Amino acid sequence: MIWAWILNSVSVYVTAKLLNGVEVKNFWSAVLVAAVLALVNVFIKPVLVILSLPITILTFGLFVWVINALLIMLVDAIIDSFKVKSFGWALAFGLVMSIISWILTSLFG
Repeated sequence: MIWAWILNSVSVYVTAKLLNGVEVKNFWSAVLVAAVLALVNVFIKPVLVILSLPITILTFGLFVWVINALLIMLVDAIIDSFKVKSFGWALAFGLVMSIISWILTSLFG
């Protein structure tokens, strides 16, 4: 679990460095963002996915990306050292972070 947290922290940090519309103050802020994002994904995301199931089915699962972007914006609102400029950047952050996380997990997980 700690190893996954470290890999997600690296994913957050690298993704923020790659995208101009996302800022993270330092690596320790990325660690905090990864922790809060994990908590949000555990407690809030399942409720949102269940409530939005009809629209998720209609969009062939693409609405889950919207939910992820909204949760990223929620984390942005909670943590001062993490900034996402817009909803579009939150969508991009979620996509790029998932790709980087997948690569890191494949290599080191």
